[in-house]
Amino acid sequence: MSRFVCGHGRRQLGSVLLAGLLLGGCSSGVPGLPWGRGGDPTQVSDAPPGGALQPGNNFIVNAVNKVGPAVVRIDTVRRVVNPLGGLFGSGPSIQQQQGQGSGFITRSDGVILTNAHVVEGASEVGVTLPDGRSFRGKVLGGDPVTDVAVVKVAAAGLPVAPLGDSSKVRPGEWAIAIGNPLGLDNTVTAGIISAVQRTNAVGEGQRVPYLQTDAAVNPGNSGGPLINERGQVIGINTAIRQAPGAGLSFAIPINLGRQIAAQILEKGRASHPYIGVRLQALTPQLAREVNATNAECRLPESNGVVVVEVMPGSPAARGGLRTCDLIEQVGNAAVDNPSEVQVAVDQGRVGQPLAVRVQRGQRQLNLQLRPAELPRQN
Repeated sequence: MSRFVCGHGRRQLGSVLLAGLLLGGCSSGVPGLPWGRGGDPTQVSDAPPGGALQPGNNFIVNAVNKVGPAVVRIDTVRRVVNPLGGLFGSGPSIQQQQGQGSGFITRSDGVILTNAHVVEGASEVGVTLPDGRSFRGKVLGGDPVTDVAVVKVAAAGLPVAPLGDSSKVRPGEWAIAIGNPLGLDNTVTAGIISAVQRTNAVGEGQRVPYLQTDAAVNPGNSGGPLINERGQVIGINTAIRQAPGAGLSFAIPINLGRQIAAQILEKGRASHPYIGVRLQALTPQLAREVNATNAECRLPESNGVVVVEVMPGSPAARGGLRTCDLIEQVGNAAVDNPSEVQVAVDQGRVGQPLAVRVQRGQRQLNLQLRPAELPRQN
């Protein structure tokens, strides 16, 4: 039994009644309870305030403040032909499709980098800065191979995003994404660099060694910057892979983006070398199957990349590359899969000698190829 004062009378209360009274509360002082000390009964918390965060101590805030003003929203309009337009009341023959993405200003006179798929086929391009200013943009060129595009607006004195060096990026470093996902302007997310040199991120045969990050990226982030903790752009957000409960995103390394953008600014398009082969990732199991069924090919039972076709008249054919050759090195880069071969070839120059080391049967050969211009897709 417990004795305490509740109201004007003193009573002896059983434990069950006491519990109910404690849950209901008393209107006057109860020893040991906070409202018995004469405090404000409407006060939500009496915890002491925490210490104030000193300005400039949050590196993410500092990085975003440095780059954020240069991150833009890109709105596009595409005019597409409706094959049933005008028939049976099915709508106009020309329809408009609206799209949205992100980009970032790299030159104060209005040069903007974004993804090629953001502005592909756009008849109208609008660019909006975080401060509310809007401009009409002109697409100077886009490269579907790397998904890099350059947009220009007529302006001067615009804020610019400083560019970093993506060759120095390492897994585990901070990664911060800024953009306009799902129509939500000026969104910031953060994570880490999960991997570098992801040549198989969005399928085999890619020419981009993507940066992989776990920073949240969604539709609308495309073309926006991935930045480091120093407020430097290290990549252009371009692709996502989603799975239940998780998601990964990939960015074009800014060194490659800078290279492609420079070609677009100079010539209106990007140039890519090619050698003209069809490649296959080799495994010990595949090698055993080929050796058992193809008398012309004797492949080592190991992992690697094998030539399965050489196009007639191609740089590879002229340079002496043959079907069944196992490619070990392109230029100065050792290669283990078809995507790594593509990336290494893309780092060469059209018409300039490119060293390729192959294993042919029991022999190791050093070939000299001269890549040609990759035909542009219509």
